[in-house]
Amino acid sequence: MKYLLLMYGNQEKWASIPAEVWPEAIARQDAFNSKYRATGELLGAYGLADAAAARLVRRQDGLPAVTDGPYLETKEYIASFYLLDCESEERALEIAADIPFADEEPVEFWPVLHEAKFDL
Repeated sequence: MKYLLLMYGNQEKWASIPAEVWPEAIARQDAFNSKYRATGELLGAYGLADAAAARLVRRQDGLPAVTDGPYLETKEYIASFYLLDCESEERALEIAADIPFADEEPVEFWPVLHEAKFDL
């Protein structure tokens, strides 16, 4: 079964992390990604741009109508997300707890209930 993991953040939080800490934090995240890609359980890990780059897209009169986003006015925004494919929910929860930042920030855990089928 597939699971979506979400991590949240904000510019204030990122700015408070000293520059000298980032290389080690990135190395820990890269090690996590490599470990679970090797098992086949991590399908993808994605870091998102700052919320200032987010857009809302709607359709008006059949054409795209694009405005600044994100949709919710909030201090926190989705900073990264992961897609897992695991044998059990328990295994997916173990992996979620192993995310390097999980000791500082919670990981939001969502079972994926439907997947569109594509012929590649």
